[in-house]
Amino acid sequence: MNNVQLLEMSKKQSKTGKWELILHNDASVSFDHVMSCLIEICGHNEYQANQCALLTHHNGKCSVFVDDYKTCKSVWDRLAENGLTVTPQKQKRNV
Repeated sequence: MNNVQLLEMSKKQSKTGKWELILHNDASVSFDHVMSCLIEICGHNEYQANQCALLTHHNGKCSVFVDDYKTCKSVWDRLAENGLTVTPQKQKRNV
């Protein structure tokens, strides 16, 4: 699925509530670049960025940012501009 398809899918879902950005493993992006983006764009500290990068590397994906849709969209755009593969997902309610 490409970013255009994902954007269309996200438009169909309600924009209310909390959303999260899922970072996907991508061999074309260096570990250091991923960490730098998470620190600069998502506001992670070095430890958080390292842990998210490791989880993404080993599990294929990791939730890296949670907020309202508008804020997530802005962060998603910046991460994508920096070459990271990220998808938005409406956060599931805790029951």
